[in-house]
Amino acid sequence: MKKIFAFALAATVAIPSFAQKAAKPVARPKLVVGIVVDQMRYDYIYRYWSKFGNDGFKRLLGQGFSFESCNYNYVPTYTGPGHASIYTGATPAANGIIGNNWFERETGKGTYVTEDKTVQPVGGTLAAGQQSPRHMLSTTIGDELRMATNFQSKVIGLSMKDRGSILPAGHAANAAYWYDGESGAFMTSTFYMKQLPEWVAKFNAENRAAQYLSKPWETLLPIAQYTESSADDVPWENVFKGETKPVFPHDLPTLSAAPIAAVKALTKAAGEVAPKETHQNLDLIRSTPFGNSLTADFAIEALRAEQMGQRPGITDMLAVSFSSTDYVGHQFGANAVETEDTYLRLDRDVARMLAALDKAVGKGQALVFLTADHGAAHAVGFLQEHQLPGGGVGTSIMRDSVQRALVRRHGPGAWVLSFENLQVYLNRPLLAQKGLDLAKVQSEVASILLGLPGLAQTRTAMALQNAHWSEGSGMLQENGFYAPRSGDVLAVLLPGWLEAYSYPVVKGTTHGASWAYDTHVPLLFWGWHVKHGESVTPVKVVDIAPTMARFLHIQEPSGTSGIPLVEVLK
Repeated sequence: MKKIFAFALAATVAIPSFAQKAAKPVARPKLVVGIVVDQMRYDYIYRYWSKFGNDGFKRLLGQGFSFESCNYNYVPTYTGPGHASIYTGATPAANGIIGNNWFERETGKGTYVTEDKTVQPVGGTLAAGQQSPRHMLSTTIGDELRMATNFQSKVIGLSMKDRGSILPAGHAANAAYWYDGESGAFMTSTFYMKQLPEWVAKFNAENRAAQYLSKPWETLLPIAQYTESSADDVPWENVFKGETKPVFPHDLPTLSAAPIAAVKALTKAAGEVAPKETHQNLDLIRSTPFGNSLTADFAIEALRAEQMGQRPGITDMLAVSFSSTDYVGHQFGANAVETEDTYLRLDRDVARMLAALDKAVGKGQALVFLTADHGAAHAVGFLQEHQLPGGGVGTSIMRDSVQRALVRRHGPGAWVLSFENLQVYLNRPLLAQKGLDLAKVQSEVASILLGLPGLAQTRTAMALQNAHWSEGSGMLQENGFYAPRSGDVLAVLLPGWLEAYSYPVVKGTTHGASWAYDTHVPLLFWGWHVKHGESVTPVKVVDIAPTMARFLHIQEPSGTSGIPLVEVLK
């Protein structure tokens, strides 16, 4: 009896009282770091595993928690929607980011995901600088952290891409920085500040982009060791302008002296506007692994200069997006030596960042997550070479086919105003003028599209507003549909089929589909209060933001539809 009483007393004493709990501050990490790898397929980690070092991806998996079955639950799977979804915990139906570009019915023109003509550039060119998060309709986890700490927390986003920094940083961020390919410098806009901080100006003055481009791009390892990839010279890869074959080594000093037109096609594929021509093509660095290295350099300098995570009792947040993986992937495809080399070098850049976090805030004091904004399809030529299903369909062919069919049925007129994100935007004023029923014409267009090669399914805007899908492509389209911005008819391509501007010659690859190669992405948590482990439980990208909110004991973002991932929170 005495032993039982003593054990019970000890157990009682060990339990902290409410007063003791109340006296302690809310437990939070010193720093939150979000890492997004643009166009990173889930399988890349394991495909290149044997070539990675021990301090990058292997450290994240070896010490952190991996969700092996993480998918996007909407289409289209593009960079803008992906970054918005990660940090808002919401699908495009709630956060409004339905693509990298879309057609605005109010203005009769297309718009870009972060375009904002009310702001001005800071530290860069006008074309690159009129950007802000105003199109995004939900708060982000960074916004909620700022509000929870009465705006004492610092929240900074940075990336080569404007949308890769602006959307993650959110509306209340201290700063978002992105790369200006014309000047070779990181810049921002007046949405955030009137002039660049001194540390950013000094970093830009070092002209690191030109330094990286001053040496040829050669493989990190002997090229014979790249056994996970196709041969170096295959017909389905794009070449740099100035080269005759897509092979190593790539003479970056010579190529960067070429006109900026060298990357215009790639920036178009990525949904961006290329910079004007300059004496040196500093924008070329985007399409090399050294764009990621430059991003890591800048992130590490931001940690140091902003003293992030180093103020007592204040949690800061740094959102980093590595964009060059996307540019390289678009150009060379998912099975290229260039793609593998880019990930082997990124592994070293990630290792540098993790080491910098250890030094800045201490081991185990930063909470890190890593994921991707979308995956990527295999190149059409690669699939055809190996007798695998897939193909390409031209964007202009789909639009023109619908336009011609409507002219035959209803007479002359500009019936199609735009074709964007596999969506047809009809000329609604013309339909009203002709006395045509919008729902019926939408159904007509849906049938017309299904007659084209490569199309699997179509749905009308009317159907998406009046029905509900709990699974399948209908659910994905419903979650990606926001009526004020989305088109009248939405299409789904067959697995392995790509929408291509360069049809009928489809080289490189792209993304945006509802199939697993575009929706399935890695999801890793590492650092503060994260136990080691993995789960094959199906989870969604929109679950990341509410999970981070639970770690931080703050409100989830305003449009969140995801749920906290309890397996990593236990």
